[in-house]
Amino acid sequence: MAEIRLQQLAHSYHANPAGPEDYALRRMEHVWEQGGAYALLGPSGCGKSTLLNIISGLLEPSEGQVLYDGKSVNGLTPQQRNIAQVFQFPVIYDTMTVHDNLAFPLRNQRQPAAKIAERVTEVAQTLEIEHLLHRKARNLTADEKQKVSMGRGLVRDDVAAILFDEPLTVIDPQLKWRLRRKLKQIHERFNITMVYVTHDQLEASTFADKIAVMYDGQIVQFGTPRELFENPAHTFVGYFIGSPGMNLLAVTPSAEGVLLAGIELPLAPATRQALAEWGAQRLMLGIRPEFVQLVAPGQARLRASVGLVQDLGTYRILDLQLKGAVDAPLIKARIEEDQAVPNGEVGVLFPERWTRFYADDVLVEMTEGGHP
Repeated sequence: MAEIRLQQLAHSYHANPAGPEDYALRRMEHVWEQGGAYALLGPSGCGKSTLLNIISGLLEPSEGQVLYDGKSVNGLTPQQRNIAQVFQFPVIYDTMTVHDNLAFPLRNQRQPAAKIAERVTEVAQTLEIEHLLHRKARNLTADEKQKVSMGRGLVRDDVAAILFDEPLTVIDPQLKWRLRRKLKQIHERFNITMVYVTHDQLEASTFADKIAVMYDGQIVQFGTPRELFENPAHTFVGYFIGSPGMNLLAVTPSAEGVLLAGIELPLAPATRQALAEWGAQRLMLGIRPEFVQLVAPGQARLRASVGLVQDLGTYRILDLQLKGAVDAPLIKARIEEDQAVPNGEVGVLFPERWTRFYADDVLVEMTEGGHP
């Protein structure tokens, strides 16, 4: 196991990068603590796989250092870094049996035969492929091959870290949940540093204790699934986490608070002061659909007409067209299955506890007593 530290790390595929837009990874500082289960979450093209390949040693960073337990590993191969990596598509030897595929990393280390047999059996049982041990790998399904590939990464108990690059892409959807739980159980059992790259927030939340959200070559927030949901540090986190994502609404400062669709929403003096101190060019109000409250039209300053209703079984998502300015935005609200769907016009409230403000996409931090 190892602590993995990224120090002033940046990477560009251009020989002579001219500006931030030429960098696949923008300069960052980050720490994966020893023995943690982490996810690296973000959309395609945000830099996840580039970062993982730099951590593993498959790619040399343009700038900065990768430190394992405080020692620079720049220039060291994956083997020298003592890591295991599981890729998006299975990496196994088709002509070998499943047993021999799992045993291969241990035989390379010249481990005793008894220990190899014990470890192979243990990993096979954990991944529920014990019945396949004597089958040739070429005769396996795609799901089974990926299990074997994962097993090859897990079979060594002396690795500094195990890195997973979207390992469940080829897995049948019905098996994905079980395998995510298996990986979590394996982590709890063996306490190995694990970093799991994915674009799927459900995979990340199921597996990881803490999630690093990547956007445009940067880690924009690192926290628990609950922290990312309740307190997004960046508008992208609010948008990307949740289904549907956070409502993000352009507002402008006013004498008593902010203006939204021509309607003034009063704010506490401390909140107004915090927004004024940021002096942002672009100010946005964020609130998740789960926290939007619907009341009678006369009980709220904001009013909206009810549009599309999506019935998702245990809850419904409502499209609400705010009234006021000509360009008033559409917002989404979530109601429970036993809650009546309002007809026509409704009043809309944003509870102070769950309302967030973003100055140029970054969360405005409030002082104690000044929470929006």
